[in-house]
Amino acid sequence: MRITNNMIVNNMINHIGKNLARMDKYQQMLATGKKITVPSDDPVVAARALKLRTDVAQIEQYKTNVKDAISWLEITESALRNVGDILQRARELAVQASSGTATEEDTRKIQQEVEQLRNQLIKLGNSTYAGRYIFSGFKTNTKLLNDDGTFAIDVANTEEIIYQIGISDNININVTGGDLFNAGSDATAPLKGKLFEDFDNYIAALNSGDHSLISDAITAIDENFSHLLRIRADVGARYNRLELTSDRLI
Repeated sequence: MRITNNMIVNNMINHIGKNLARMDKYQQMLATGKKITVPSDDPVVAARALKLRTDVAQIEQYKTNVKDAISWLEITESALRNVGDILQRARELAVQASSGTATEEDTRKIQQEVEQLRNQLIKLGNSTYAGRYIFSGFKTNTKLLNDDGTFAIDVANTEEIIYQIGISDNININVTGGDLFNAGSDATAPLKGKLFEDFDNYIAALNSGDHSLISDAITAIDENFSHLLRIRADVGARYNRLELTSDRLI
């Protein structure tokens, strides 16, 4: 085969073109700091990089979910703690009123304070986090309780707000209003929950001065407090789980 000058020139031009393309690729790598600028540079590595980028995005989303869930449960626990303080104070007042030493004026003042405690419970039932009502189940844009203590909405105890905090790892972050204020039963509008019925009976007993009924109120308060402790224990367990998950995601 005869090698002509044109063949030699064309071969040189071809090699120069390849070298220029290779140089351009390396310059792009230096400029961008990336080994791959388009998937065709290395399809296998590109696929791995894409998966890694997706995994990182998922982890960041898990971190966001965990942070939001922790904040939600912190607000919930604060509200539950305040409910507990109210129940304890209501019990102290009931013991005073049922002792037989309280005067009519003392009982009247106790009744006024219990009415204020009841109003405070309603405010706690409508607690919010980031503009969302925390005890309203899925209806987070609607308050749970009316001013008279009746339920403003229906809330089933199955209305669990679930956050994904890992691969196949989900957690329920909310406490429903029925569970808290209706002794574990669903909330049904426009009825009152058991806790508010008990407070109304307590106030009526104070108004009548019936020591036997006031003693019954103590029993009812104790039942509600025991139920509250169960809820707080469950919330605490969920909070601890979220903190452990947060530590793993750092």
